[in-house]
Amino acid sequence: MKKDLVIKSAFEDGGYIPEEYTADGRDISPPLIIENVPKEAETLAVIVDDPDAPNGTFTHWLIWNIPADISEIPKNIAKKEKVKELVGALQGKNDFNKLGYLGPAPPSGVHTYRFYLYALDDQLDLKAGADKETLLKAMEGHVLQKAVLKGEYTR
Repeated sequence: MKKDLVIKSAFEDGGYIPEEYTADGRDISPPLIIENVPKEAETLAVIVDDPDAPNGTFTHWLIWNIPADISEIPKNIAKKEKVKELVGALQGKNDFNKLGYLGPAPPSGVHTYRFYLYALDDQLDLKAGADKETLLKAMEGHVLQKAVLKGEYTR
């Protein structure tokens, strides 16, 4: 029986995101634990967004070409194009128009943040700094499995 791809972090699915990983704290990326990556996967990609943003879904983080044998993305990934500790992984521009992870900063109310993990059958031929639409287009036809972890945050 095939197991589903799993993504975990420093908070429970549906739980509260610790302040350290938000704009009110250190604003660093949380650690992500990855389990049950399909054997045929070459790379992984992560997209973090906020569907509750006032002007529509807001992207907080894009990272791809993470080697499929990585079982943990460490916390506090540098806000650079290439991620040294993830051998060849590249980061895109979030909706703040900056590279790397920028944490929750909801203007009001409780927002749900979605951490999507994609297992891909290939390395993506995509330059660092790409936006979410470009990343999603590049992933078309390459997604083997997808998992999501949801976290909430309010100020």
